[in-house]
Amino acid sequence: MRAAVLYDVDDIRIEDRDVPRPGDGELLVQTRASGICTGDIMAWYVRRKAPLVLGHEPAGVVAATGPGVAEFSKGDRVFVHHHAPCFDCRMCARGDYVQCATWRQTAIDPGGLAEFFRVPAQNVRDTLRLPEHVPFVDASLVEPLACVVKSLRRSGVRDGESLHVLGLGVMGLMHALVALSRGVRVTGSDPIASRRENAQRLGVQTVQPPQRPPAADVVICGPGTPEALRDAFAAAAPGGTVVMFTPLEPGVPFTLDANDLYFRDVRLVPSYSCGPQDTREALELIAGGVVTAQRLGATLYSLEEAPQAYAALRSSSILKPIVTFEPSLFG
Repeated sequence: MRAAVLYDVDDIRIEDRDVPRPGDGELLVQTRASGICTGDIMAWYVRRKAPLVLGHEPAGVVAATGPGVAEFSKGDRVFVHHHAPCFDCRMCARGDYVQCATWRQTAIDPGGLAEFFRVPAQNVRDTLRLPEHVPFVDASLVEPLACVVKSLRRSGVRDGESLHVLGLGVMGLMHALVALSRGVRVTGSDPIASRRENAQRLGVQTVQPPQRPPAADVVICGPGTPEALRDAFAAAAPGGTVVMFTPLEPGVPFTLDANDLYFRDVRLVPSYSCGPQDTREALELIAGGVVTAQRLGATLYSLEEAPQAYAALRSSSILKPIVTFEPSLFG
């Protein structure tokens, strides 16, 4: 089978790999669509994993089942979460699934940008059957949208409150779309004019930096830079919340006026990845048409074009690349 392998941010190769074989309790899935994550263009983040088969946002069709699988059958249309918790530990009982030791150890084999991938038995527990009307390109948005669902849940934003989104790339747009669907007043800012125009098309009031937005109850900080995080704190209303959606590079210092933070009662809430309850809610939002690939302005690529798709995302010339696969004759 073919797979897109990242050796460095400017070195992605399409290589031949063996098709994985499903073991006890496992699935083999034929990939139909898989997005490229904005997190995977952060050089410091992805280089520590290289070489790796890209893609952790896959949707596809069950091609084979291992012994003991009762939940799924060959031909089922599925979304697969690349991480899955144990569901039994103290962290899982609290709903902090991403802090579960099992969650951090699980992964699909070899990755989503491959014609087939193996789903370990633990991950089968967070594999979702897709409604027939949901296209695979939309289903590939479940994982990134689930990260947004978790972020908004942790933010505590409510109907009638105000939300400002700092950074109107694909993750910022998904924050805006979900928040708007819940009756939240949404503004956004981005230095790239085309992103502001795209957000305006979706009903977001936009601000062109360095113009300061109105103070918001909740601010989502998309870019992982100290400058963006400082701007987010400046945009938060007294008693407000700043959500740190993207990490800073390790070792990068960050300072803020702690006195101002204290007397304005502003909260900092990090939001890392997503858990099973988030993927299920994300699929419901996609099935309901709140978030779709078309609404986001996603760009579709073939597997052979994955290097170009990755480069286009890094250059900010597109919002969301989704790699699609032609059906094969396997099985």
